[in-house]
Amino acid sequence: MFYLYIIKSKVKKYYYIGSTEDLRRRMVEHNQGKTKSIKHLTPFELIYYEAYAIKRLARKRELELKNNSFKKKELLERLEQ
Repeated sequence: MFYLYIIKSKVKKYYYIGSTEDLRRRMVEHNQGKTKSIKHLTPFELIYYEAYAIKRLARKRELELKNNSFKKKELLERLEQ
């Protein structure tokens, strides 16, 4: 399986959108500060994920959310309710 995921910093109101094949491993990496661009925002909590059978579809959805601020905002608003 391949996953689109959204994590939220516990330090600051910041969301990160990514995709991976191993969601558990990726969460450990994020919380160990192995993602340079966001390591200053650790720790993170997983707030949302979607599972896909094909990597291309997970990556397509990731890019859709990153490039479409309306869809991203709409999803985050639903998650915060």
